[in-house]
This record gives sequence, C-alpha cells and structure tokens, in this order.
Amino acid sequence: MKKDIHPKYGKATISCACGTVWDTFSTIPEVKVGICAKCHPFFTGKNKFIDTAGRVDKFRKRYGIKAEDGE
Repeated sequence: MKKDIHPKYGKATISCACGTVWDTFSTIPEVKVGICAKCHPFFTGKNKFIDTAGRVDKFRKRYGIKAEDGE
C-alpha cells in the first residue's frame, strides 16, 4: 500500500437533528444528518412533517419554468 495517499481514518461523531448521537469511525470527524432511523416515519410508524415545501417552486424559479410549462 502506498504511503501518504489515504485520508486519515479516526473517531467520528454522527448527530441527527432529533438529538441522537453515534460514535463511529470515518475520514470525516463530524457528520450531521437531518433524519435517522430513530426519527424516520418508516421506522417509527408515525407521520412526521418533513419540510420539503418550496423545493419544486425554487427549482422552477431558478430555471424560469412556469407551473403550466413544466406539467
């Protein structure tokens, strides 16, 4: 194996928006995620509002697409 070409592999912390924290190993020391298995509706069985409103509108506005044109 060649020396000095691989990234450093060490302890890492993964934290979710719900407050859950995991300690693991990675090449990145800190990772933040928006949703995890403890708070995802598929795993919990509860409906949870995930803020996705406006993504399509933002895309259409950015590229100049009117609602009638894109559908």
